[in-house]
Amino acid sequence: MALRNVLSTDVEVKGTLKFTNDLIVDGRIEGEIQSEGNLTIGENARIKAEIRTTTVTVHGKVHGNITAKDRVDLKSGAEVVGDIKATILTMEPGAIFLGKSTIGTPTTAPTGNAPANKDKA
Repeated sequence: MALRNVLSTDVEVKGTLKFTNDLIVDGRIEGEIQSEGNLTIGENARIKAEIRTTTVTVHGKVHGNITAKDRVDLKSGAEVVGDIKATILTMEPGAIFLGKSTIGTPTTAPTGNAPANKDKA
């Protein structure tokens, strides 16, 4: 069973936050969040950070870009202002997302070498 760490509403962090398992945040973070684990942003949380984790579940407010190896879930009442990159993005009714999203994993990279049209006239 994975450890679950909790930063409650009275916790404020400025700088880089790194963790390896699961983290639930209900406080304030300003800076950067990095992890191979799962991040849950509680409904009382206020985040101003660049986030890079495996999964992110947002119930509160995030101002900053989110990059997730797996998925990002925006729950009802969530507010994200920033870009999202993930394999999967879900949004419940009532969630707010202002930014651009890059979703999915490309199967092949574009080569830029389209076949030439050899039309002889």
